[in-house]
Amino acid sequence: MNPTIRRLLARRKQKIEARLEPAIGGREPRVEGQPELTTQRIHYEMAERTQAIPCGGIGAIHQLVQSVGLAGRIDRELRVLKQPRPYQDSDHILNIAYNVLCGGKTLDDIEVRRNDAAFLDALGARTIPDPTTAGDYCRRFDSVDIWRLMRIINEVRVDVWRRQPADFRRTAHIDVDGSVVATTGECKEGMDRSYTGVWGYHPLLVTLANTREPLFIINRSGNRPSHEGAPTVLNCAIELCWRAGFQDILLRGDTDFTMTTHLDEWNDDGVRFVFGYDANPTFVNRAGNLGDQEYAELVRRADRLFVKHPRAKPPRVKEEIVRERKYLNQRLVSEELAEFEHRPIKAAYTYRIIVLRKLIVDERGQQCLETNYRYFFYVTNDWNLSQAEVVAEANGRCNQENVIEQLKNGARALHAPLNTLDANWAYMVIASLAWTLKAWFALLLPIVSRWRQQHERDREIVLNMEFRSFLQQLILIPAQIVHSGRQLIYRLLAWRPDLPILFRLLDAL
Repeated sequence: MNPTIRRLLARRKQKIEARLEPAIGGREPRVEGQPELTTQRIHYEMAERTQAIPCGGIGAIHQLVQSVGLAGRIDRELRVLKQPRPYQDSDHILNIAYNVLCGGKTLDDIEVRRNDAAFLDALGARTIPDPTTAGDYCRRFDSVDIWRLMRIINEVRVDVWRRQPADFRRTAHIDVDGSVVATTGECKEGMDRSYTGVWGYHPLLVTLANTREPLFIINRSGNRPSHEGAPTVLNCAIELCWRAGFQDILLRGDTDFTMTTHLDEWNDDGVRFVFGYDANPTFVNRAGNLGDQEYAELVRRADRLFVKHPRAKPPRVKEEIVRERKYLNQRLVSEELAEFEHRPIKAAYTYRIIVLRKLIVDERGQQCLETNYRYFFYVTNDWNLSQAEVVAEANGRCNQENVIEQLKNGARALHAPLNTLDANWAYMVIASLAWTLKAWFALLLPIVSRWRQQHERDREIVLNMEFRSFLQQLILIPAQIVHSGRQLIYRLLAWRPDLPILFRLLDAL
């Protein structure tokens, strides 16, 4: 980092700390009864020469895109447009992704940036496509084009992964799940009534848990089952991770994705898996016939961490209300683990079935109604993991729900603003690129051995940030746009605690 910039950042940090320190623990008001949020009469003016944008971090994202070669690869290989007039394929795709990264929630928000001369200058553009053109571009895609776009993005993704240290490529945790995307219109082609009773689409998502990146998004009609098309997409994800140099691959999914026809195939390829398994009557009877000596208590990781230093638990407000009003309360008493071997009918190999037995007490008020066991099953081909580790891996897949939530309500990629299934599929893939660029932002941060611990912590912080936090802390920074000689200068007009991370990325690019 430039020494001058380092000194400026340190000075800004000292100023804000000196300003905030007197307020720690409270302070006297300026005038009795006067609020802190006050000012003199405000007067607005228009700057005659100075140009600024509210999203100064977009320049670093654009540099990142150019550095990894994404725009050039899209223009060479996608070929959705027959003839640019004047926009290339990359212009349309980045226009939608940058709209999301600048805080836009709908395609109509592109119009704000299209009429912002400072924003156009910041990206070196004469103009950018308007919202209608962006929608028309998405409607040009068919399924072959969308698969080609995902392949192009994944080729760049592999290059980013290969830049990471060897420890990064030790084990790839590939998660798979489906999610319902609701629609409000009545004329969207391909929508249908889902199993939840909601009208819309039912996209399939395959993500890499290590970085929370969406590897594949497959849009489907709303009434399709979760596992439809999953084997093909999982095989593509497996091939992608092998090519990137991962030494080990672990597939994770819920009971819908225990496709016994494909378990042998993955096992022969050296791929490990942990899937949920249906608690059918045969399995429940088999688990119930196991002796108590075959079960061992499951101690969760959180319980192990606090066994020597127990924490004071806050009052359980919800449970108190349930008891007071005498609602049915199902309380977990204990969890136990056992296992047995099983060969599915459509498989040639025998696999481990891990049994999680939960003791549930049904209560109403202070009265105990009954006690019963509830069984959960997991199938795996890993004979080295302990029973508790298998359950931990299965529970770890639940973090994919957070990724889906961010794609839905953070980046708003899992939405259906257009009128056809393929157009909405294209929009989902393009808008999810904004979330992918956030992950690449973290992965491309340089790690200097002298400050390795801090730099690795910074990378994890950015990787695990919610999308809105990423925008607020690293993208939505007011910046003056200045042309000086042959340089385009982003002069940041505000200080953020995470600005050193931004400048470290710029140094690397």
